[in-house]
Amino acid sequence: MKMSIGLTFPGTLQDESIICYLCKNFNINLNIIEASFSMDAGWSILQVEGEKEEIDRAFDYLTDKGVKVQQIKIDKK
Repeated sequence: MKMSIGLTFPGTLQDESIICYLCKNFNINLNIIEASFSMDAGWSILQVEGEKEEIDRAFDYLTDKGVKVQQIKIDKK
């Protein structure tokens, strides 16, 4: 499964390597399309590719950390 997602990060996570953690701990591929971070908040648009179960596990991790996840586009090819 391949999809584009939008992530919104609270400023409290500014010192955590959230995207790096996703790459290392879940069997998914990430491509950063666009991103902007400041001391108060951050956002990114990513392309995510992998098995649905792994993507769901990654989304659960993000949600537990307080990151808002928005699915933009799904390509099931």
